[in-house]
Amino acid sequence: MKIILTHDVETLGKSGDILVVKDGYARNYLIPRGMAKQATLKTIASIQKKVEQTAIRDAKARENMNALADQLNKMTLKFTMKSGDDERIFGSVTSQMIADAIIAKGYPVDKREVDLPEPIKHVGNHFVDIKLRHGITGRIKVKVTTEI
Repeated sequence: MKIILTHDVETLGKSGDILVVKDGYARNYLIPRGMAKQATLKTIASIQKKVEQTAIRDAKARENMNALADQLNKMTLKFTMKSGDDERIFGSVTSQMIADAIIAKGYPVDKREVDLPEPIKHVGNHFVDIKLRHGITGRIKVKVTTEI
């Protein structure tokens, strides 16, 4: 049976691909789960149009993420914390604190996007990666100083 995929299927292909599969596989698995439709001229045209719209939307989103990453690369966050004699701060700077500081500057970032393997516990300059969607990464400078 000739089908067109409506969603990405890991073992078959991407959305919009036209394939020939066994009839039972298409009727009993792919079509009932909404992963594919039988390939007719009408369905091919409609799904191709949806794929093009999705590609345009993804390109705009990627462009926005690149602009956000450029803004993040220029950003420096400053945190003033109490510290001991060995310049080890009491508490730590967490990904939530970094995300809140970025949001306060007007940029939409979630704390899960902050790539901080472990909280910052020392005074000084640190670089933190912000992993945005579409595989785009921004890098911000986090400056931790001692409270006087």
